[in-house]
Amino acid sequence: MKTLVIVGVILAIPVVVIVWGIGIYNGLVQLRNRFKNAFAQIDVQLKRRYDLIPNLVETAKGYLAHERGTLEAVITARNQAAAAAKAAAAAPADGAAVRALSGAEGVLRGTLDKLMLVVEQYPDLKANQTMLQLQEEITTTENRIAFARQAYNDEVMVFNTRREVFPNSLVAATFGFQAAQSLELESPAERQAPQVRF
Repeated sequence: MKTLVIVGVILAIPVVVIVWGIGIYNGLVQLRNRFKNAFAQIDVQLKRRYDLIPNLVETAKGYLAHERGTLEAVITARNQAAAAAKAAAAAPADGAAVRALSGAEGVLRGTLDKLMLVVEQYPDLKANQTMLQLQEEITTTENRIAFARQAYNDEVMVFNTRREVFPNSLVAATFGFQAAQSLELESPAERQAPQVRF
């Protein structure tokens, strides 16, 4: 009888370890899916903003004929940011793609700020109803992006913390769970929302 109990305990230990490992693995998968979903929410808002920018440039084009370089810079930055967002959306767990998106977004913010400074010099453009409506939509979208970015970064922090603590780190290393990259602002100037007031 005593031997049977010892054999039962010896057989139960690997079963308990396997069930424990499965639980940790499933928890990490759930957290990874949560931060991927949070990134998808950012992606939706970025696409909305990318769709608004050409309208903004078209509206301004008639008034800013001699500011062609500024308008072209905005469109170029928008296209680069859209490409970086597409790459990051395809692989939100890829730290390099998320960092590239962050950099492209910084360039886009800078060019939008320059455009808004130029627009300030044209009272007729500032009073244009279409421009006012676009300004409101972009401001609302910027707020949504900031909220979605915060939610994403929170999910990334939870995932990274859970994958780094012991004994989860053993399962994470065994199954290749890589650290997720926060979507951080690269410079203090980027920490401010673009000024699109007219």
